[in-house]
Amino acid sequence: MTEAATAAHAMFDADVASRSLGIELLHAGDGRAAARMVVTAAMLNGHAIGHGGYVFLLADTTFACACNSRGPVTVAAGAEITFVRPVREGDVLVAEAAERTTYGRSGVYDVTVRRGDEVVAEFRGHSRTIGS
Repeated sequence: MTEAATAAHAMFDADVASRSLGIELLHAGDGRAAARMVVTAAMLNGHAIGHGGYVFLLADTTFACACNSRGPVTVAAGAEITFVRPVREGDVLVAEAAERTTYGRSGVYDVTVRRGDEVVAEFRGHSRTIGS
């Protein structure tokens, strides 16, 4: 594992918000990352489906790990998500992030969130490096 990938794993290990929701980092390195989360009863909205904020958080966490897998410290400058299908309690979601391009201190990353083979959300994040 490269030093930058190790830094992405260390960042995730310190991410109390993501880890408290049961998110697991599967891998991070070379502008890519994958993470997994199980939808719990506490994540359901008033329609008894997964609250979109939790799906966004999974995608955002995976994005953060991908854009920090190259070092130095990088943060989100903006992001958007499209919810394709609802998620339900017990669903196992896997998010996969991939760097699309970097330019100067900025980057663009796409994250696909799946339940098995089924796409449930598409996320695009814009990053900004703040370290040297």
